[in-house]
Amino acid sequence: MRSLFVVLAVLIGLSGCVKKNKVPTVQTAANPAMHEVKVNEVIQTSQYTYLKVSENGAENWIAVTAQEAAKDEIYYYQDALEMANFKSKELNRTFEKIYFVQGLSKQPIAAPAQAAIPHKGKVMDGKKDGISVSPAEGSTSIAQLYAGAANFGGKKVKMKGQVVKINEEVMGKNWIHLQDGTGTTGDFDLAVTTLDKVKMDEVVTFEGTISLKKDFGYGYFYDVIMEDAKLVK
Repeated sequence: MRSLFVVLAVLIGLSGCVKKNKVPTVQTAANPAMHEVKVNEVIQTSQYTYLKVSENGAENWIAVTAQEAAKDEIYYYQDALEMANFKSKELNRTFEKIYFVQGLSKQPIAAPAQAAIPHKGKVMDGKKDGISVSPAEGSTSIAQLYAGAANFGGKKVKMKGQVVKINEEVMGKNWIHLQDGTGTTGDFDLAVTTLDKVKMDEVVTFEGTISLKKDFGYGYFYDVIMEDAKLVK
């Protein structure tokens, strides 16, 4: 998941529901899609940093993967998705409206040279060195999955890999990225949605349904994704 968070366009999850309307953007000639916000309040948790920010005279709550932040700092971002009635279990608090942000920058963000490329669910840091996971009985490698994707769509498969990224409790699901050391040219990372919990760098086996060309909206597009997966013990 480049990213941070993998998000849905219109789904009711355990944590809340997503709305289609986006945060108003700062209209600049350099990048009309960029937001410029000032931090008014910071709440840190183990998974996320919650920021109450001002933008164009309005206050909103945004959330980003846990990072350092301080009051009165200025940040910039592009991609965000609104959630209504999102409940943070860790804070025991429900946000009437909150925007999940893919990433924050302390510098203005340059506009892309061309139209945005759909998000394909790859890890931003790329293929992780040193991973070599032996397949489980009856499992498919990530390289095999991508190579034969047309034959796997809508089918339940078993995948074994090392956890390289985790986003917990987004849209009522945990979003996991697996790599097994196979695959090239970007087809080396599999996004998985599940209710089960895993740990970073843990080698796990999931069984779930493969979806192809999955478009959740807001530029979040997956060529291949495993949904509603369960850990295989």
